[in-house]
Amino acid sequence: MLLKIISLFLFIYLNSVSYSQEILIEKIKQHITYLASDELEGRAPGTKGEKLAYQYVIQQFENYGIAAKGEKGYLQTFTYKKNIHPHGGKSSGKKVRANNVIGYLDNNAEKTIVIGAHYDHLGNNDHHSSLDKNTKGAIHNGADDNASGVAGILELAQYFSTNNLKENSNFLFIAFSAEEDGLIGSKYFTKHATIDLTKITCMINMDMVGRLNDSTKNLLVYGIGTSSDYGSIFSTINHPFNLIHDSSGVGPSDHTSFYLKNIPVLHFFTGQHTDYHKPTDDADKINYNGTLEVIHFIKEIATNIAEQPKLNFTATKSKAKEAVSFKVTLGIMPDYAFQDKGVKIDAVTNGKPAQIAGIKTGDIIISINNELVKDVYEYMKQLANFSKGDETVVTIQREKKLIDFKVKF
Repeated sequence: MLLKIISLFLFIYLNSVSYSQEILIEKIKQHITYLASDELEGRAPGTKGEKLAYQYVIQQFENYGIAAKGEKGYLQTFTYKKNIHPHGGKSSGKKVRANNVIGYLDNNAEKTIVIGAHYDHLGNNDHHSSLDKNTKGAIHNGADDNASGVAGILELAQYFSTNNLKENSNFLFIAFSAEEDGLIGSKYFTKHATIDLTKITCMINMDMVGRLNDSTKNLLVYGIGTSSDYGSIFSTINHPFNLIHDSSGVGPSDHTSFYLKNIPVLHFFTGQHTDYHKPTDDADKINYNGTLEVIHFIKEIATNIAEQPKLNFTATKSKAKEAVSFKVTLGIMPDYAFQDKGVKIDAVTNGKPAQIAGIKTGDIIISINNELVKDVYEYMKQLANFSKGDETVVTIQREKKLIDFKVKF
């Protein structure tokens, strides 16, 4: 009888350990559903919604035994001037007080892997960053952008803290604020790091990992060129994805701040969609099975990196090369997974120049003003040449036909 009782308790214990270290779709859904709920009012920096969001992240870190590594507990507080429109760089002069949330899993290792994602979003569009017309006051819940990435942080924190292993790397989990206003939270951290930056072997960033297309399985991975060690690491891991690599360490998310400190980076992204920066980016649109697959894949990559010597850093050429300032918009969403020449249109915004001219989703932009557009970077350069009221000709490929459209900005 005693042996049976011992066996029963051992069975329960082993199964509870196994359960705790699993990454569960139910937990992913819980995180995203709460963070993207109307109660949090879009998680704009300096608001009640931001506070509710960081309190939730802190509670999860505490539940998983992740130690505080901010400047005051888990929090790293910073202030900045609020932008009226972050892409235009115009400041309202109003100061915003925002918070990064930082947790640490200390494995007494010589190196540390940073796993990060931004938790802020557009709030009620008082920054005028929405891609939907006339939506000031409407809650932008940001389920994919970027509650999905925060769910990734939390579940990876859960896994690495409960797997009964001691990896050959420490883990620093950071939920950044004010990403939408210009990567401000991650810039602040890299200037006021709570650990020695030279001990960081790499930074893994998740931004919009919740809308995997089950047909294409496209997963975009930026920063592959920032360490020559990444090639062998990726080649050893089985996965279901069509990986689309970009070598550059510079891009419109928080990994850029670490790359600029000579730290290897990886940025994971499941692609743009028509709900991007609109009030319709809600939790019911998330592909939860796909998000689970992405997080599992990142878990395998992080596990592999943890056992490697400290990764070497390689500087990469940025296709963008320099910041581009825009006075106009065409009103299209590029398909960043498109790999042929031109810019494939993933979505067209109603009431914007492209839609008014007759350009449609699925069209491929071949040239603007008779200048060839090879990729999205060339597209941005061409767009920067125009001002409001200008007219030009946009040549698109629709099926196998080339069609010219007269566009007025």
